[in-house]
Parts: sequence; structure tokens; C-alpha cells
Amino acid sequence: MTNRKVMLITGTRKGIGRYLVEYYTERGYEVIGCSRGAAEEEIRHYHHYCLDVADEPKVKAMFADIAGKHGHVDVLVNNAGIASMNHLLLTPLQTVENIFSTNVFGTFLFCREAAKLMRKSRYGRIVNFATVATPLRLEGEAVYAASKAAVSSLTEVMARELAPFRITVNAVGPTPVKTDLIRSVPQAKMDALIDRQAVKRFGEFRDISNVIDFFIREDSDFVTGQIVYLGGVS
Repeated sequence: MTNRKVMLITGTRKGIGRYLVEYYTERGYEVIGCSRGAAEEEIRHYHHYCLDVADEPKVKAMFADIAGKHGHVDVLVNNAGIASMNHLLLTPLQTVENIFSTNVFGTFLFCREAAKLMRKSRYGRIVNFATVATPLRLEGEAVYAASKAAVSSLTEVMARELAPFRITVNAVGPTPVKTDLIRSVPQAKMDALIDRQAVKRFGEFRDISNVIDFFIREDSDFVTGQIVYLGGVS
């Protein structure tokens, strides 16, 4: 058991997830993470699990282990996500299933299992990941945008369902950040996307953690069901 606040972050092997692990361990959290692959190095106050976020038996087993070792989860950040940027006519059904499996089913499973632990302690903060691809209706990202629209809807409904247990549920919608997720996107398309933002630059990791910081503050107990899109996108 630990007296430190416990934060669970999905998709922590690289990119935004890896940044969040380092950011929140440095700020006094006991951080638990997961990804399909092993952690690349040991970080003090960080504990890693290898699993697919949509594998229900493994997810439930992980939460049982967390309950036994830590006793509680204070914050859940559902960062794990995948995208495939193809025209509708060129998108196989398997791609659709893979995207929804990680982005929607994985988010749902982790919210459900985390909420069971949070309910016992009558406290919790859940932060999901939306995307500006949904409000911008980006061509070539129909499936990805639809999966994140589902996450936004889940966020809004779960906020109401979990409010009686003093659990807040919100989401952050980043603009493009220079990670592997956008590496294959043509530069011309990225330039056109950024030009549609009010603040015309790539997003940075600090932009995302800034919003998460606000959502997970104890003083933010009156903020729930909100989707914050970055870069002036609405």
C-alpha cells in the first residue's frame, strides 16, 4: 500500500504517455502504466504492465493486482490510442475494428474498472483523450474521428453516472503533436490542418499536461463532462 496519490496512465511506452509518466512521477505521484510492450527503462515510482487495453481478462487481472498492491487509484488518464489515416474507400474493416478496440473499448474498460476502485474511496479523476479531428471533420480520418467522438460521448455520460461517487470525467482534445501517430501524414496535410487552428503551431506535450493538471486538481471537483480542444479549435 502507498500513501502517495496513485495515477494510472495507458499507452506509456513512448510519446505522450512516456512524457506523462516522467512528468507525474516528478510531481509526487505513484504512476502505473501499461502498453503492449515492455517499458524501456526503470523509473522510480513507476510500475509497468504489458497488456492490450481491450483485453478484458488481462485488464481485470491488472486492476486486481493494483488493488492488492496499492489499495486505490486516484487518477486515470486514458492516453492509449491508435489511428489510421485513409480515405473511407480504402479502409479495411479490420482497421476499423482495431481502432475502435483500442480507442473506445479500451477506454471503456479502464474507466469501468478504475471507477470501481474510485467508488470505494469516494474520490477519482478520469481524463480521456479526444481529438480535434472530430470537430474539424478531417478528411481521411473518418474512423479515427468517429472512435474519438464515441470517447467524447462516453465522457459526457460517464460524468453524470459517476458524479454521485465524487468521480469527475473529462477529456482533452490535442491538436497534432509530433509523435509517431502523425509521422506518416504528408506535410502539406499537416500544414493545412494547423492553418485551421486559431493558434497556428503544433501542440506540445506541456499543452496536454497543462489541461490534465487542471482536471485532476482537488479544487476541480465541480468540473466534469467537459471536452477541452486545444489550439483554439471548437
